Order: sequence, then structure tokens, then C-alpha cells
Amino acid sequence: MKICLIQHDITWGKAAANIDRVAALMARQPDARLYVLPEMWCTGFQTAPDATTADAAREGWAWMEEEARRRDCYIAGSLPVVHGAEGRFANRLVVMGPKGPVAQYDKRHLFTYGNEPLHYQPGTQRVVVSVDGVRILLQVCYDLRFPVFARNRRDYDLALYVANWPESRQAVWNTLIRARAIENQCYVAGVNRVGDDPQCHYAGGSALVDAYGKTVAELADAEGAVAAELDLARLARFREKFAVLADADAFDLPDVTGIAAEGESSAPQYF
Repeated sequence: MKICLIQHDITWGKAAANIDRVAALMARQPDARLYVLPEMWCTGFQTAPDATTADAAREGWAWMEEEARRRDCYIAGSLPVVHGAEGRFANRLVVMGPKGPVAQYDKRHLFTYGNEPLHYQPGTQRVVVSVDGVRILLQVCYDLRFPVFARNRRDYDLALYVANWPESRQAVWNTLIRARAIENQCYVAGVNRVGDDPQCHYAGGSALVDAYGKTVAELADAEGAVAAELDLARLARFREKFAVLADADAFDLPDVTGIAAEGESSAPQYF
């Protein structure tokens, strides 16, 4: 499967501008099967979301649905969606396919330092989805700092991290996406943004890393789109020869496992 990482400068709260920018970047890699967008790709990292935020997210959701159908592809990216009572939101990573959403994951680890828990409800499930035979663990930004939750139970091949990760902690991002790949014997796709929002500057560093911790494809600190093929046969040979996962400790995380088969949604739809 060819995966394409889309790294862009997010225009604050303006869905239409962000949709146009993402569509132009996707056009540079027209033959990818899975396109991955940053966290809150059509709004920016909204820690105090309101009705305008919800409207922008709906616009982004509708575009993802239509574009995945039109291109006959899959598109992954997170959106700030209304969730539950009292106007609370979820930071929801959706994988959109040609026939609609195939999986949804609500960010479990909310970024307290940035006041995310004040308006967002944390997710309760760890979600793995199969796309064209590739088993994908869905994760969002701050989740990257919590390796137990992401521990490979021999149930995924690719860990997907979408983020708004600021330049001030760029070294942490660069280190941890490679650490997650090595310790879990998997590919990791880390997709960050560039540019500025009202609080932070972002320097990108999006990358696809293999199970050896080697960079397969990457973007520096500018907008761009980069694509690469996942070699699952090579990954399987490495896992068989050097069976690290078979020696791993067992962690009990009750009520957080969700498996979504291709074509099935793992969470309620709100749009």
C-alpha cells in the first residue's frame, strides 16, 4: 500500500482554505492509497471550540467523505467534533474510505498543559483498523508520549500519529516516533503541521519510519506531500527472524481495545 503524508500550514478556523491547501498537496501524489493529514487539519488546534469550530469540522468531514469517494482512496485526519451532552467535543481521528468512515478513534490522552481537557472528552478505546490488509493503530499527538497504551499486541503493522506538535519540542517528536517504531516492530507514520497558530510555531518533521527505526520518507519544515510503499513482507520476515514482540511484557488495559474491520466503523458517527 502506498501511503502519503500531507504536511501543511493550517489556516486558523478556516475550513475552506485548509481544504483547498490539502487538495492541492494531495494532487502531487495522485496514486496514493492512504492520505494522512495532521491533527485538527481543517481548524487548527482548537482548545476552546465553539459552534463555529463544529461547523468547520462538519465541512472538513464532508470534504473527506466526498474526496475519498471521488479518488477511491482512504483519508485519515482528526477533527474537533461535538460529542455527547453539554457541548463537549472529541478530538476524533477518522479514517474515511470510498464508502464512508471505516474507523474512528477519539484521542485518549488529552493535553492538560494546553487546556484540552476543559472542553474535550477523552476516548475510551484503542482502535486498530484494517485497510487493504494493513492493520493500523490510530493515535493522536500527545498519545505519542504513552507507550503502554500503544504497545503492539501483535495486532498492527502501522502506527499512525497525527499531530500539532510545536517546534519547541521538536526533538521529542523526532525521537519518539522512531522509538515507537523500534519497540513495536512496526511502521510509524507521524504527520505534523507547519506554520503558526495563536500559541505556537510548528516545524513539521513528518516522517514514515520502519521497524528498524530508519526513515523511509520525510518532510522537513515546509508544506509538502511525500509518499512511500509499505513493505509488509519485509516487516513479517524481520518479525519472524527477530521475535521481539513474543518476549514483551503483558499489560492489562481493560475496556480500551477496539478492532474495526475494513468497511466497519468503530465509533458512533456524528455527521
